[in-house]
Amino acid sequence: MQRIMGLWILVLGMGGAVWAKDAPPEFSRDVAPLLQKYCAGCHNGMEREGDLSVESFDELQKGGEHGAVILAGDPGTSRMIRLITGAAEPKMPPDDKPQPTAEEVARIKAWVEAGAKGPSGQEPARTMLKVPTVTPSRGLPDPITALDWSGDGKWLATAQFGRVELRATGDLKPAYSLEGIAGKVTAIHFAGPDRLVTASGVPGLYGQAILWNLTTRQPIREIRAHRDVLYDAELSPDGKLLATSSYDRKIILWSADSAEQIRSFDGHTGSVYDLAFSPDGTALVSASADDTCKVWQVATGERLDTLSQPLKEAYSVSFTPDGQSIVSTGADSRIRQWQFISREAPAINPQIVARFAHEAPITQLRFSPDGRYIATAAEDRTVKLWDAKTLLEIKEYGQQSEVVQALAFSPEGARFAVGRADGTLEILATIPVLSPGEGLAVPTAAAVVAAGTPMREAAEVEPNNMPEEATAITLPATLKGIIQGRPHNQPDSDLYKFAARAGEEWVFEVNAARAKSPLDSFIEILDSQGHPIERVLLQAVRDSYFTFRGKDGDQVGDFRVFNWEEMELNEYLFANGEVVKLWLYPRGPDSGFTTYPGEGRRYGYFDTTPLSHALGEPCYIVEPHAPGTVIVPNGLPVFRLNYQNDDDARRQWGSDSKLTFRVPQDGEYLVRIRDVRGIESNQHAYTMVIRPRTPDFTVSLPTRDLVVNAGSAKEFKVVANRLDDFEGPIRVEITGLPPGYTATTPVIIEAGQNDALGVLMAAADAPAPTPENAKLSKVTATATIQGRDVVHDVNNLGELKRADAPKLTVEIVGTESGAQVTDHGDGRPLEVEIAPGQTIMLKVLARRHGYEGNVPFGNEGSGRNLPHGLIVDNIGLNGLLILEKQAEREFFITAAKWVPDMDRLFHLQTGVEGGQATRPVLLKIRRQGAIAGK
Repeated sequence: MQRIMGLWILVLGMGGAVWAKDAPPEFSRDVAPLLQKYCAGCHNGMEREGDLSVESFDELQKGGEHGAVILAGDPGTSRMIRLITGAAEPKMPPDDKPQPTAEEVARIKAWVEAGAKGPSGQEPARTMLKVPTVTPSRGLPDPITALDWSGDGKWLATAQFGRVELRATGDLKPAYSLEGIAGKVTAIHFAGPDRLVTASGVPGLYGQAILWNLTTRQPIREIRAHRDVLYDAELSPDGKLLATSSYDRKIILWSADSAEQIRSFDGHTGSVYDLAFSPDGTALVSASADDTCKVWQVATGERLDTLSQPLKEAYSVSFTPDGQSIVSTGADSRIRQWQFISREAPAINPQIVARFAHEAPITQLRFSPDGRYIATAAEDRTVKLWDAKTLLEIKEYGQQSEVVQALAFSPEGARFAVGRADGTLEILATIPVLSPGEGLAVPTAAAVVAAGTPMREAAEVEPNNMPEEATAITLPATLKGIIQGRPHNQPDSDLYKFAARAGEEWVFEVNAARAKSPLDSFIEILDSQGHPIERVLLQAVRDSYFTFRGKDGDQVGDFRVFNWEEMELNEYLFANGEVVKLWLYPRGPDSGFTTYPGEGRRYGYFDTTPLSHALGEPCYIVEPHAPGTVIVPNGLPVFRLNYQNDDDARRQWGSDSKLTFRVPQDGEYLVRIRDVRGIESNQHAYTMVIRPRTPDFTVSLPTRDLVVNAGSAKEFKVVANRLDDFEGPIRVEITGLPPGYTATTPVIIEAGQNDALGVLMAAADAPAPTPENAKLSKVTATATIQGRDVVHDVNNLGELKRADAPKLTVEIVGTESGAQVTDHGDGRPLEVEIAPGQTIMLKVLARRHGYEGNVPFGNEGSGRNLPHGLIVDNIGLNGLLILEKQAEREFFITAAKWVPDMDRLFHLQTGVEGGQATRPVLLKIRRQGAIAGK
């Protein structure tokens, strides 16, 4: 490879410079530093580009893949010289790399011409630093580069260039120091009461790890290894092993007693900045500049998982003190947490949380010993304290005087130390972790409007554009008005004044477009002075943007957003004033989220109006907070939503407005209505109804008059229409079926969902329904609303009919290597258990009685009536499918990590042979349950 020698061409071909000294150049003094400076980056013992290393005279003499690179006494034909001078291709060093000066080129050429003699005596070690001596500026304190607090709380170790100082924690004054450490000290760790480990090294040469005896203040053992500076040196919990990581991308495990290398952990393609042992010492996790963290098995060196979610370099990583999770930070400004699963064998450790934490790269992360707190520091000179359990921010400690390069917690976790780049050291106090909801503004309890309060009618009285001109009304009321032009082209808006008590909930409904009025209404609630009233604060916790294409105002599906892997179902997504809720995960790289309600036109939340969104438009995952909540800044925006609405957020009234107002305190308020476009005329009439919020529901059966084959099952659907923001579960029960017929009952419409599915089954020997019993089914729906049971009758299943046995039946069964399935043998459904965050395997059988074609079960909706948050997984582009003439197919069910414990019947349905369905299987979600078939 000609490129190998290009490093050297520079040496001879730069102008006419010559070696001006009388004595010929010496290799060690005059030539080796130039080779180290310009060539060794690519031609070294580790990376022998062109099979050439220039790290020693002996290596240089061996040449490269094209043979000898220097010919003693003949610089003109020496390959190295020709490449350096540009007489041969490719020129070395490459043009985009630092180039030697003409004098340096002449020096190398003169050395070759003088016979290319090697060093006299033993050649200096590669690790010897060959640079000029530079006297540092005086009067400037050395930066603090690392910290650790002793387990007994008495000592704080502070690292600076070339030394570590031990300070008594009472006054923080240095008591003594450990000297003679090579280069910058990047990490220090106490190991019991009388030992300390330091990590350091010389960039480009070697790394150094020293185990110190603090009683004698002398090294117990020194390891000088790697090809660059160490970034960390960690002792295992039992103190027997030492793991080191370096800029050279290597991780090496050593015996702490003998300093012998045990093994290396290979796989990172970037510098390895941080290491951490699991509390039991069986696993090691590493953070790297290659944008990953990796989990390793200590005993074998096997890589158990690569945590690839970080968007940029990972700087810091740690196991939680209980060993259940892994937490990392880095240049993408996020705190990430993974559930630790790969303890004994390779497995995917699912990411639990990814939270935007600082506005700049996060360089430090430390846990308090008791696991209550996390402290983080970033390049923007900020330090923050977090609740380690929830990853919610507790406190920001203000702008620091310089970048904080080191953090260390006291043993009891009540304090932590910060060491800064300006050499200052400070102890900061933690504060108590708030219990859930503590410190937040608490919404006023709902007040019930007196039942039977008569509805009053009122008409606008102009002028009523200003708060002092508002038409006075008494609630509840029906208002009639016109948005019409005023003199001097001033836009018209109608204001009404009303009194309300704290906690009351009122619904404002406009009827204009539905009555063929040209008005496109917009309504808002104001205080008595005409100021907007805050409804909710939305704090952004993750940032993103729309990818692939934009969205119209109706689309529920294919919400493709950047970094979607950090998002979770039921989270709120804010975009340009609209708030939607995520309903279904993307099903691969060529798809996006589906938003609520999952079909039809998408919902807005907090009475926001669905809008169109452009490709590249920013969007945010947000968390709602009550008005008045003091929000700790996290570097992302906080959006304030007021009580206002353009178009009904639930998409029932078209462009007419609907708004729910929860009264914050007793007093007088204003409601204003106008045309959102500013268009007005005598035809822009409206009716506005203001009534108490009355949460309720109706349920319907769109699938009726089913024809069920003997010995098989057919699917039916129940659909809820939720009124006035009722979101609770609804229980649908079916009775009065003909002899030989059974149904999944009760069918539960989950909280927040709009439908559920069940199956109607006919026994193989079921008689055909008679005219007398075919229509006797009775369906009722029950829900608990405001503490009382509300029951509604539902249209029944219609007229049921029986058909002959089908040519195809389908059945769900267990598999030998999959989930354990319980069959009671008494006609009850099969039972299977799954844990949140886990995957189980089952099998579906196709029993063919004359039908030989494909048996499709659908794509993302193939798991019929699965709980929200569970999907049939790994189905590919063709969905869940049994191919023609085949009899079975294994399938997988995956549960999101947040799903609650519950029991729920699910089934599969095929679209062939009249839509045959399986009998239901009872799925038990148990947070503590074991799982098979992973």
